[in-house]
Amino acid sequence: MTRPDTSAQPTDAEIAAMRLAGELAARVAGRTSPNPAVGAVVLDSDGRIAGEGATQPVGKDHAEVMALRQAGPRASGGTLVVTLEPCNHTGRTGPCTEAVIAAGLARVVYAVDDPNPVAAGGAERLRKAGLRVLAGVEQAEVLRGALGPWRHAVLQARPYVTWKFAGTLDGRSAAADGTSRWVSNAHSRADVHALRDVVDAIVVGSGTVLTDDPQLTVRGVHGLASDELADRQPLRVVMDRRHRVPPDAQVFDDAAETVVLDTAVPRFALKALFDRGVRHVLLEGGPTLAGAFLEARLVDQVVAYIAPKLLGAGPAVLEDAGIRTMARAVNLEILDVTRLGDDLKIIGRPAGSDAAEPAPRRD
Repeated sequence: MTRPDTSAQPTDAEIAAMRLAGELAARVAGRTSPNPAVGAVVLDSDGRIAGEGATQPVGKDHAEVMALRQAGPRASGGTLVVTLEPCNHTGRTGPCTEAVIAAGLARVVYAVDDPNPVAAGGAERLRKAGLRVLAGVEQAEVLRGALGPWRHAVLQARPYVTWKFAGTLDGRSAAADGTSRWVSNAHSRADVHALRDVVDAIVVGSGTVLTDDPQLTVRGVHGLASDELADRQPLRVVMDRRHRVPPDAQVFDDAAETVVLDTAVPRFALKALFDRGVRHVLLEGGPTLAGAFLEARLVDQVVAYIAPKLLGAGPAVLEDAGIRTMARAVNLEILDVTRLGDDLKIIGRPAGSDAAEPAPRRD
């Protein structure tokens, strides 16, 4: 009796390895741009983990090479499980496809096709070399992780934008007298630093700097004390068309690099940041800037920290977004709701967004 060909289906070990690869990718989010944050796992010929790797900072090794190096000779006859199709071009590093072929692997399982035409074609190259290749494994789950914003940025030729705000239950960002500390609780504020830790840049307007004088840094992550700066800091970006921000503002200290963009047009700002290698932006500006991004339909994800407070007056979390009728309201698909102490953290994206939609599957 002939056994059925099961090579077109992932094994349980490969599915588990793909989930591990997603976790590995998450650990390097915000540290690899303009390259994607990718995770890779090598399984030996018996299906046991032989090597793990994640993309290193730009110019250094990709995830596949890191995992193969750790696996060593155990890679021969085994399987590479990776979140993104192995690249097939020479940039700052050599093609990952050639490293995979040289390692003597028998099979490659990946989640997402590479949307970059310069780097694509890895799967075809591997098949021509005699490897079995399976695409689309855990695709949707991987795109909900570190790879989703990068893929969206490549397809749209602009950074993926996450708008973060903290507000009261009735939508106020501060009291009528201007006091805003603290709208959200300590748990939410700590979570914001974790969010900053995985993006490439933080964007604010001049009004936010003049009102709050924020430092816009990452503190208290990875076991550090709440006031300790993280080793890696995102780029700080101030949109200041009228040159209102004074040189002694905290955003100009030496804790991180800061760029001032002489524009009030979000599309121009995002184009300039994309050209600098930025792929994921955290929009922390006030209600006016948020309204401008929303009106331009440039918000890809919303992260809201809602405090169980009622003010009845004071600045709103969002100002004019060019919406005059309910029919034009931005409807959000809710992706997650988490309780942080008494606060609620709500993650949503505009309905119809393709930021985390699976790419076409190619087996």
